[in-house]
Amino acid sequence: MRKVSEIIRRLKQAYPNVRTGLKHSNPFELLVATILSAQCTDERVNLVTSKLFQKYRKPEDYLAVSQEELAQDIRSINFFNNKARNIQKTAKKIIENFGGEVPKTMEELLTLDGVARKTANVVLGDAFGIASGIVVDTHVARVSQRLKLTENKAPEKIEKDLMQVIPREYWIEFSHWLINHGRKVCQARKPKCNECFLSDLCPSAKS
Repeated sequence: MRKVSEIIRRLKQAYPNVRTGLKHSNPFELLVATILSAQCTDERVNLVTSKLFQKYRKPEDYLAVSQEELAQDIRSINFFNNKARNIQKTAKKIIENFGGEVPKTMEELLTLDGVARKTANVVLGDAFGIASGIVVDTHVARVSQRLKLTENKAPEKIEKDLMQVIPREYWIEFSHWLINHGRKVCQARKPKCNECFLSDLCPSAKS
């Protein structure tokens, strides 16, 4: 599909060397950060994890405190009680079922609490370089809909549509490109169509 190839070419040129905005130093930290990032900004998560990852360095550390203490440590993040519970359950499963290591398959990651396809795709792509799918967040959904790469609204269906038109070699980078583009140019309320290098390829661009 020529249009998709040109979209990829331009995005690649505009946003080279992209990666997740969540700060981490190992796969488990990225998993925790991604669980925390649900309905929360990367900036807020990074602010919290800068202290959190000094206190908790491995799965066992999260089980050495009460759920209440962990919840207090992440209190400024949305749904902190639920997320504290999910992180502790996930830490327990990683120790008991996966030898203390974050699993490297979609099927295994989906057995962890607080982990759906989006979180699993982030971890597989950014921690392990495994292209198992395409991360669909609000930016990816919005930009791909405006570019008419999908007509769907549900993240799982959007992901399936994108996986059919985007070559697998770009699955990991593609979501980062759209996230960057969604933040900087194709914003939710006031897209900067007159500044957009994709406007001539975009059916939604304002004339």
